Amino acid sequence: MVLSGRESLIRSIGKRRRFLPNRHSILSDPIPLSHQQPEQPTTAGSDSLENDVVICPVCSLSLPDDNRLINSHLDSCLSEPKRSGTKRKLTQRTLLQLNFTRPDNLTHEPSHVLDTTCQEQLVFSENHSVDVDLVDSAIVATATSSSLSLNFNEIDTDHHDVIEKNDVDDDDRCDIFGVKFETLIVGRRYADKEDVCIGDNLSLLRDTQNVKDPNAIKVVSADSASSKFLGYLPREPAQYLSPLIGNYNVVFQGHVTSVPKQPTDAVPIQIMCHRTPDGEIEYEDETFRCLWKKARHVVESAIKNPSSVKYQMNFCLMLQEVLRNNIHLLTEDEKTYTESFTSFSNDSQRLFLRLYTRKGPWFRMSSISYPEIFDAQKAVKELAEKEYICSLEDGNQLCESDMNDILDVLTVSELREIWSFLLKKSCGHGMKKQDLISSILSTYAGLWTHLSTMILDRTGFCVKISSKAESLIWRIERLFFLNGEQDLSSFLLVDIGKVKYPTYTCTVLEPIFSSRTNLLAYEEAIELAQIMDEALDANKTDVVLRCIKIAESRVSTVLPIEYLTSESVSTFHHLFTAPWVYSKVITLGISFLEQERRYSDAVDLLKWLQNVYTCDVKRGYWTLRLSVDLEHLGYIDESLQVAENGLLDPWVRAGSRMALQRRVLRLGKPPRRWKVPSFSRSVLRKIPEVYVQGRPLNSELGAKNRFYNEEGTQCGVEELALHYYAGEGWQGVHTESGIWLTVFGLLMWDVIYADVPNVFYTRFQNAPLDLGTDSFYTARKSIVESHMQQIRDGMAEEFLIKSWETHNGTSCRGVNWDRHSLDELRAAVTCVGGSCLASFCLLLCEDYRSWSSGMPDLLLWRFCGEYSGEAKLVEVKGPKDRLSEQQRAWLLMLMDCGFMVEVCKVKPL
Repeated sequence: MVLSGRESLIRSIGKRRRFLPNRHSILSDPIPLSHQQPEQPTTAGSDSLENDVVICPVCSLSLPDDNRLINSHLDSCLSEPKRSGTKRKLTQRTLLQLNFTRPDNLTHEPSHVLDTTCQEQLVFSENHSVDVDLVDSAIVATATSSSLSLNFNEIDTDHHDVIEKNDVDDDDRCDIFGVKFETLIVGRRYADKEDVCIGDNLSLLRDTQNVKDPNAIKVVSADSASSKFLGYLPREPAQYLSPLIGNYNVVFQGHVTSVPKQPTDAVPIQIMCHRTPDGEIEYEDETFRCLWKKARHVVESAIKNPSSVKYQMNFCLMLQEVLRNNIHLLTEDEKTYTESFTSFSNDSQRLFLRLYTRKGPWFRMSSISYPEIFDAQKAVKELAEKEYICSLEDGNQLCESDMNDILDVLTVSELREIWSFLLKKSCGHGMKKQDLISSILSTYAGLWTHLSTMILDRTGFCVKISSKAESLIWRIERLFFLNGEQDLSSFLLVDIGKVKYPTYTCTVLEPIFSSRTNLLAYEEAIELAQIMDEALDANKTDVVLRCIKIAESRVSTVLPIEYLTSESVSTFHHLFTAPWVYSKVITLGISFLEQERRYSDAVDLLKWLQNVYTCDVKRGYWTLRLSVDLEHLGYIDESLQVAENGLLDPWVRAGSRMALQRRVLRLGKPPRRWKVPSFSRSVLRKIPEVYVQGRPLNSELGAKNRFYNEEGTQCGVEELALHYYAGEGWQGVHTESGIWLTVFGLLMWDVIYADVPNVFYTRFQNAPLDLGTDSFYTARKSIVESHMQQIRDGMAEEFLIKSWETHNGTSCRGVNWDRHSLDELRAAVTCVGGSCLASFCLLLCEDYRSWSSGMPDLLLWRFCGEYSGEAKLVEVKGPKDRLSEQQRAWLLMLMDCGFMVEVCKVKPL
């Protein structure tokens, strides 16, 4: 059984950390008294003012004498716009807005780019400056890999000034012709001609039909009339050469300089720019010269820094961005420690990143071998001096806590040798690796010195990432990506073209974390969530219960005052607070207590949650569970009262609201309640039903229903229903929410990625941060309403086609490019109609989180003419299934929006 809320908690945790710095303190510190209510501020001069109260010098509110709460309040209070009249602006050059130039000095930004706030934030100290070639290459390699087209005519004046000053030299006016580029032909597996020879002539052509990269350049043979396709130019130089070919009619020709061993390997070539008769005046254009110099720089950088070390460039770029934009969150020691990484040699940087991205934690030095690392021994010494790695070469250095991890480095045969020696047995061949490790640890408990010597005799010199480095790099990744699911591999996915993120503008006016105190509290909450998740895997009930108690006690000390207001919870900023994570831990804990039938404890927690989190979209789930658990305990009247009060709560929505309404109708019968609720008629509306018969394959309780269709083949209930509706002329797909979220994403693309401040912080986002909050609609109200009117007027199909052709393959929340064809989507949109589509899209704009799941199983359509048709949404249920409250809420909502809906019940023959 999957506990409710666990998947959400796992997404918050992301990739589990190997080292949790606060694990010991979390599990050993005494737990404060539970069910403490957070102190509420009162205005200055209030009668309730006590001696242990501090008055805020900014807003005159009275606060409890708690340093953490006071600091948190002051940070938020000072950053509020109304205190100073204007918002404090933080300049953040995101990867979409990076100046694609070689900086004169990485220590300081140009004065006209930085505002007064950022001028005080030094990116790197003078003693630890970044290699200019390395960082500049990283900027070019990373930014170009996202397949973003640069339109220099649309660059703002300040940005253009920077390019003009740094990139355009008077000496570059006449050296564009005859300059030779050394580059490669890639993508050889797609080539028409497999064999190439040294000296083969070739030319470059733009591939305007390439949906993955609008700047793609094809390399074709120039020796034959057929112009055989040889492959592509690498993405990086194509980013700048493509506008030169397309906009300035520049001609590039060249020849093959060497032949690789394998036909599909990259082919080294040399290309050269040729003069055209009508291009003399145009080539003096400043934009042309900017593109030209960029192309040259990218090619030269590719020679100096091969693609095999691109992960190093990406990490340096991530490091630089975090230090620039989050300097206020790091101590001086952390800044010095982090900046020291940039002073390491290339070997040291690459070795550290290689080890950091591997499972570990311990690694044999004898097994460390990478082609791009020339002297691993020297790199280890340099990293150890700065405490980036820990080494182990003597058995006396090995502590008991490391014993399990170091044994994991041994092979199975080596473990069998040690096991046989300890137990004086010669077998053990049937035992798995983890069983051998457990047996060795239990047998040799307390005699670690002798055992560690036996281990190191076989492993030799071992190294691992230090806990200090691991914790700080984890924090840097979290600050850069703003989630735990993405890491350095996200750069790689973009570089190789597996993932393409949408184009949007990053306008950052305020940081995610206003103070270091808030960041540390958030990180500690994530640690507690991971400890609880691990305890659930290991069935450690005592640890799970302790995590629940700790989360409950921490909320009262870290819950910021602004979290209690609906204005803050309606935005996404509460998603990056410790109370939000703790609420997930407690919600999962309630599900665990219910599974253990400890309903009294669950009721106490639910009541406490409702009193503390007065504005939260999870209040609907909490209210429903509280009502259900009270009924389990036999408190029917109180259960009914909770359900009735929940219906007055504006944060109770969608399926939870429907479930509470049905509970009120069921529990509130006379003599408890004589008055019939006003919503009874709406809730008890009859949803049309049809019945389909099938020959069952299985009828096991809890197993997925399988049937034989008329052709005698096995199928699920959805396929059986599709076959039934096909006999009535319907076409359709089994999709549930998939096709609808895809339609929403394509129809609302321009709205989702509209230029709204403080919703895009990195270029690795597939949606704005406020999607799923109430502020998504309010921040774009005028845009949404205008777009809805166009959809009602029949523009939906045009929007769909435009988004499909323009953004095909681009990552967008909810959009699945491979599951449905454009023809299917066009048919669905045409038959559903503009009015219904507008109502549906508006619903998701207003509350994406509540309505993005539970859609009917089938979408059916049939044409009544060439350009008109009808659609039907069908929820399919097997013999023992019933509608969930979310599904029922969707069906009734769709009926209100004008959709034709139906429930198809499959019965056995």
